[in-house]
Amino acid sequence: MRISVTIFLTDETITPTRLARELEQRGFAGLYLPEHTHIPVERTTPYPAGGDLPPEYGRTLDPFVALGQAAAVTERLGLGTGITLVAQHDPIDLAKQIATLDHLSGGRFTLGLGFGWNVEEAADHGVHWASRRELVRDRMALMRALWADEPTSYEGEFGAVRASFAYPKPAQKPRGPKVVGPRTLVGGAAGPKLFAHISEYADGWLPIGGRGLSESVPRLRQVWADAGRDPGALQVVPYAVFPNAGKLAHYADLGIEEVVVQLPPDGEAGVLRALDEYAAYL
Repeated sequence: MRISVTIFLTDETITPTRLARELEQRGFAGLYLPEHTHIPVERTTPYPAGGDLPPEYGRTLDPFVALGQAAAVTERLGLGTGITLVAQHDPIDLAKQIATLDHLSGGRFTLGLGFGWNVEEAADHGVHWASRRELVRDRMALMRALWADEPTSYEGEFGAVRASFAYPKPAQKPRGPKVVGPRTLVGGAAGPKLFAHISEYADGWLPIGGRGLSESVPRLRQVWADAGRDPGALQVVPYAVFPNAGKLAHYADLGIEEVVVQLPPDGEAGVLRALDEYAAYL
């Protein structure tokens, strides 16, 4: 099983370059970074995990800039987002960022995408909360048009782009007519709508915490098969996991091949201690 990590990198933590070098030298599979552009002080949305919102949420580094630094000092380390808030981006700009990072890293990028939980943050980006999932679906389709080999136009419910010259292209090759660009994993809670989106335009699921997979993975596999997707191609990658031997063995029994473990948002000494502890699972 491949062991990757995620961490809230901030202006107060270990740097992306130091962490990336350590991960590659120690044999970890990848580095996934979260995204929050800002956290409005006056917010009513509760923190999903309960209690006060940890301060690192308002201090996160831009994941694409940080992953670009990580790519520059590594050769094999996977690079991912966990997650990109696609609804909060201009899709033409985002398509360029994604393609550039995948191109420059030699196809090492994973686009972990999600729909968000902070209503106030999304509202400042002009996102209508009730339609954000369809907005993400539409923006993914627009980005696929820009990643196509030939100039391709797109007109959707929420946006459009003319047939355009748009290079570089992502290094990773298409896995189907709607699975284009880098490896794409969709985050979110199990449910029919989420599983339909995954089966339509993604490579798999990024379930946060990894709970309840014994029941939800078979349901996703059925939706995936009903959509005509290759049963062997589905990827389920539990995310932000605090590992133990029993949990990882359970994931392996479910056919899971990669797990993303959670690192603390600490300085260099604290992060390296956590990596030492996780070395037992490599």
